[in-house]
Amino acid sequence: MTALEGLRVADFSRILAGPLTTMLLGDLGAEVIKVERPGGGDDTRAWGPPYAPDGGATYFLSVNRNKNSIVLDLATDEGRRQAQELAVKSGIVVENFRPGVMDRLGLGYEQLAAQRPDIIYCSISAFGSGDGASIPGYDLIVQAVGGLMSITGAPEQEPQKVGVALIDVITGLYAALGVVAAVRHRERTGEGQRIEVDLLSCALAALSNQGSAYTAGGMVPTRMGNQHPSIAPYETLPTARGELAVAVGNDRQFRSMSAVLGVPELAEDPRFSSNASRVHHREALRVALSTQLGSAPAAEWSRLLNEAGVPAGPVNDVAAAFEFARSLGLNPTVEIGGTELTRNPLRMERTPVTYRLPPPPWSDDVSTGTEPEIPDERASAPQRRPA
Repeated sequence: MTALEGLRVADFSRILAGPLTTMLLGDLGAEVIKVERPGGGDDTRAWGPPYAPDGGATYFLSVNRNKNSIVLDLATDEGRRQAQELAVKSGIVVENFRPGVMDRLGLGYEQLAAQRPDIIYCSISAFGSGDGASIPGYDLIVQAVGGLMSITGAPEQEPQKVGVALIDVITGLYAALGVVAAVRHRERTGEGQRIEVDLLSCALAALSNQGSAYTAGGMVPTRMGNQHPSIAPYETLPTARGELAVAVGNDRQFRSMSAVLGVPELAEDPRFSSNASRVHHREALRVALSTQLGSAPAAEWSRLLNEAGVPAGPVNDVAAAFEFARSLGLNPTVEIGGTELTRNPLRMERTPVTYRLPPPPWSDDVSTGTEPEIPDERASAPQRRPA
């Protein structure tokens, strides 16, 4: 038994945030039917290299498992009719067209809710459905205008984006949570609802303590490289081989770190005896720590510090990161249809994540001529107990 068994999602999304949302729902047991356009499908099918051995773009593969795919031409009356039928019979819709497009296609929330009042309809946009509706946006743009790039990178260098489309990922997580919450509400009340989530709002929410530094403290954060505005040492430091990340969250951990490095007197130095003092004298602290760390490689220091209860680790590349997870027995990947993909990180005892379908291969044959048979989700869903 999976958590979302009996639910069906009509997935009108593409690129990353929307497909991640629907993949997460699929991992938890929902049936997902991905709607793709004729002539190429989801844009990310062409976003390569790199490619998997079977020729599929790895970007597309990363967020499209546990889905079936159909191709519908929404520029035609017949394609729109089939899409509307799919949406109404499914009961959950996820879309990330520019605001207003689905309405013009006859696939907007009000239009579908008139046929199925309990429909759950999740719209993902870049800048919302109000004054920002006409502004196009990808993750890079939102990282820029949303402030994330202004606090990422070294102070003397240009602003940097995060090395993955992080705002898309965060938005997908928020959207999936919203859908699950709406399902819970529908089960209790029989009511559907519209869900709206936009990348900019998710970017601002993801600023977390940096955001509250501005909203509650009146301070505009700036780039600090890998250092932390409120904790020291909390950064990467050079060693004899490789960079070492250390995250010293309290004075006890700093005393332990000083002892491991062979300089216990550092913890008694008035400049470093408290976190506030260390933050104020962070550059002198960095020099003192780097001098000691230069005697051994990052991996060795990581082992010694971890044994002393000090959070630390080498800066791994992606390959080493996966190997590290394997060494801890975390099994970070799963093979689906001959393709190795990153597994869902959830471990659920009663309703485990499942991997039923590989990312769908591309074929124009899955649409344009034959109307798909779409059973009504309401007829096949298992009975759920009321709250």
